[in-house]
Amino acid sequence: MDLVGELAAESELENYHLLHAARADMHRRLGSFADAAEEYEKALALVTNDSERRYLEKRLKEVKSGGA
Repeated sequence: MDLVGELAAESELENYHLLHAARADMHRRLGSFADAAEEYEKALALVTNDSERRYLEKRLKEVKSGGA
């Protein structure tokens, strides 16, 4: 998790939706669903691809319902 944060701090990846999607997935796998939801929402604000948007929306819905 620290490495992803370092990458974001040292570059312009903060504006790249897949950075937030990766963070969200790590949080989800760790059971940190509130943090995962926050990162999925950031990714959704940046994504431009419809299929990726649907995937992120699905994951966001899952973590908001407790990680089902």
